Amino acid sequence: MNHRIGRIVFAFGIGLAVAVLAFRWITDPGPRAQRQAETAAVAASRALLRREVGAGGLEIVDPLSPDRQVGKVYVYPEAPGWAISGYYRRGEGDRWHPYLVRLTDDLELHAFKAGDDALIVR
Repeated sequence: MNHRIGRIVFAFGIGLAVAVLAFRWITDPGPRAQRQAETAAVAASRALLRREVGAGGLEIVDPLSPDRQVGKVYVYPEAPGWAISGYYRRGEGDRWHPYLVRLTDDLELHAFKAGDDALIVR
């Protein structure tokens, strides 16, 4: 009889602990704020990439629209702001070009690198 009561109390305590931890995890605003900041940084990097490359029909693979067949992409907070990597191409006949955009905290361009020979000519 004592074992049965002990099991019930133990199961109730574990269930309560799991419920409290799940509630705290769901209501934590930190991950949502981080995701919003990452989304804003990637959107700013898309606009800067379109401006720097200057192509109208630009296809972009970035952290908001990943394509694992093209390659790995990331958005990462750094000391001056954000680092966003991805790939772009100008159309179906073009190959995918890797790029790295570094932004400040104000989402302004800090550095831009691309593996594209057409940009060197420009």
